[in-house]
Amino acid sequence: MPPMPLPALALRSVLELAYAEDAPHGDVTSLALIPEAARATAELRARVPGVFSGGPVIEAGFRFHDPEARIELLVAEGEAFEAGAVLARVSGRAQPVLTAERVVLNLVQRMSAIAALTARYVALTAGTRARIVDTRKTTPGLREIERYAVRCGGGRNHRFSLSDAVMAKDNHLAVLTGGDPARLTDVLRAARERLGHTTHFEVEVDAIEQIEPVLAAGVDTIMLDNFTPAMLREGVARVAGRAIVEASGGVNLDTVAEIAATGVDVISVGALTHSVVNLDLGLDVVLDAAGVGAEGLRS
Repeated sequence: MPPMPLPALALRSVLELAYAEDAPHGDVTSLALIPEAARATAELRARVPGVFSGGPVIEAGFRFHDPEARIELLVAEGEAFEAGAVLARVSGRAQPVLTAERVVLNLVQRMSAIAALTARYVALTAGTRARIVDTRKTTPGLREIERYAVRCGGGRNHRFSLSDAVMAKDNHLAVLTGGDPARLTDVLRAARERLGHTTHFEVEVDAIEQIEPVLAAGVDTIMLDNFTPAMLREGVARVAGRAIVEASGGVNLDTVAEIAATGVDVISVGALTHSVVNLDLGLDVVLDAAGVGAEGLRS
């Protein structure tokens, strides 16, 4: 199933900022060296294996400077590829192709790396009920793009922003209760009553003893933070279907399968976006036997 699409307005905003940073007064190299009438065809090629994410960025990124550019996407979003694979082909005026190149590459390299890492986590939890989800630990300004890449890898998204859902974490609870755990149910129930019926309410706990007081407040999701697998199994048993159970903290490729086997519903993984290393992709002009670009750009 294709991932939920990348919002066009969010992508446009990212590209506007990126090109304003990268070519604030034009690409002086391409303007000085490349004839205005020159045309070129270039291929986006993988130098390492990965999972593809970034088709919308390729299309919008190259057409940002040349609306008439011809884009051919050769792999689907979420499709695995091997080193050497040609992922996309772009043809158009040479100057804007060269101007657009670096921004497009930077974004697609990161997106495909996120998709590939997410796919590894999803594969390790296959056969369990657990969903792999991202967190707000994203690159400022790139959240829409990075979360789209998570979807391309088969993962799901957590709340998009602080405005989307209530998530009471340890610092919130410390302020609310003044350090008195006996107040936990009452303060959470009072907050629940102030919320609209469509607002999701999640609470983080760091001890088994907090589970029952939190559930008594009528929350929708309970996050078990930094629990051991044995504690997670006990937590799932205590919740007994009364709320969604999320596991967080200490999640990596070595631990995620054991965490998923405890019966939790959701596993949130900050590493999907905050620790990923960009994939090595390259954009190369296609040359003919005479060393001339396919549409007249000499190498």
